[in-house]
Amino acid sequence: MRLILSFLIALALSAGAGPVFARSRIKDIVEFEGNRTNGLLGYGIVVGLNGTGDNMRNSPQTLQSAQSMLERLGNNVRDANFNSKNMASVMVTANLPANAAAGSRIDVTVSAMGDAKSLLGGTLLVTPLLGADGQAYAAAQGTIQTGSVSASGASGSSVTKGVPTAGRIANGASIEKEVSFVMASMQTQRLTLRNPDFNTASRIATVINQTYPGTAIAENATIVTVTPPRGTRVNDFATAIGNFEVDPDSAAKVVIDEANGVIVVGEAVRVSTVAIQQGNLTISVQESPAVSQPLPRSGGTTTTVPQSNISVNEETGRQFVVMQSGASLASLVAGLNALGVTPRDMMSILQSIKALGALQGEIEVI
Repeated sequence: MRLILSFLIALALSAGAGPVFARSRIKDIVEFEGNRTNGLLGYGIVVGLNGTGDNMRNSPQTLQSAQSMLERLGNNVRDANFNSKNMASVMVTANLPANAAAGSRIDVTVSAMGDAKSLLGGTLLVTPLLGADGQAYAAAQGTIQTGSVSASGASGSSVTKGVPTAGRIANGASIEKEVSFVMASMQTQRLTLRNPDFNTASRIATVINQTYPGTAIAENATIVTVTPPRGTRVNDFATAIGNFEVDPDSAAKVVIDEANGVIVVGEAVRVSTVAIQQGNLTISVQESPAVSQPLPRSGGTTTTVPQSNISVNEETGRQFVVMQSGASLASLVAGLNALGVTPRDMMSILQSIKALGALQGEIEVI
């Protein structure tokens, strides 16, 4: 497995210098109340597959759906031997944007739910998309694009790149019903931080109150409540404060993705005084089987005798690296790079520093 070491340094650091903050607009770090997307879900049938659809014997829902659909169109196939592999039952999902108008179009995702081999080139028949309240808000239909490649040979061998049983239809759904929400009727509005933090919430309230005194209150690490000044509409007020800039704060955190060998260290991480030494211990086992031949007329049998050569190599010569108290991300990276450690060793070192209590931050393993 290829290991990738990825250090995300959000803010530029230099020895003896303070952090350089990246200012962000309020509308880029919060969600305005009511301005949200809604998930839609539907069940449909895909036709036109080149023999890669569901096996009707293994997917009764596909057979029943096909029979019901054809009956509505005036064809009765209940007693027929209907075993086509050119159709498949699918689940269709989409996100209804906030304030979407009827008649506008959105993308949909189509995923096979039976034993279909591929949805490439299939056509989704008109499918109602329902919201959490059970009402239909959109209707989807169109040709599916999977973005995958698959090939198979006569011997049964096959190769597949991507996921051929899931695809998308660009602008594949038309919005039929709008979500009723009138922002102009609100007296107050709540701003929800995408990355909850007490400092960031306080800074947002402070920036807003500098221009509109007494209009913003940081209720907690997630919510900032704003009240438009008298005579100002909520829409206009949200537009104005959305362009205000603040310095977002972030927690001291190290994120480790063990599966892919990725390490991300936040700028706020600090390390207390600690000495680090890292070495590699390599154990090599080589098998060289030998043949044991019995003497003539001894009644013995020829056997294979395993022979193992084991060698141990321990890397030496690396000295301790000392991290001074309060070392920043730049110092931490420079010190660990000085050891020439691999990403896997880096994970172990960071977890060991945390176990010692010398890493001032949180380690999250995903």
